[in-house]
Amino acid sequence: MLHYELLRDEGVLVVTPEGPLESADFQRLAEEVDPYIKEKGKLHGLMIYAESFPGWKDFGSLVNHLKFVKNHHHKIDKVAAVTDSGFMSILPRVARHFVHAEVRHFPYEKRDAALVWIQRNEP
Repeated sequence: MLHYELLRDEGVLVVTPEGPLESADFQRLAEEVDPYIKEKGKLHGLMIYAESFPGWKDFGSLVNHLKFVKNHHHKIDKVAAVTDSGFMSILPRVARHFVHAEVRHFPYEKRDAALVWIQRNEP
């Protein structure tokens, strides 16, 4: 399951995975984010806030996650992976080959620092 909060004034989407990610999670996320992006043109940032990575419920969920990334990465300036998960901490090194956004890792207890970084205009 994926919980999310769109901080409209800041243009930041905070997602918090709790349990294996499901296909429907990405459909609901797109329904929330797409109208905002249509109105504003982009998101300033995406924060993935997870102490550990819960994985995907099934292969279809992974595929829908990848489709969501493909359809949205050009419309997001920065991604902060705020986690102590070893898997997610390597996300910035892997993601820079596939996404437009600048991606940076922050330790789980540095949520506020990650939000400040997203909101700054410089990388």
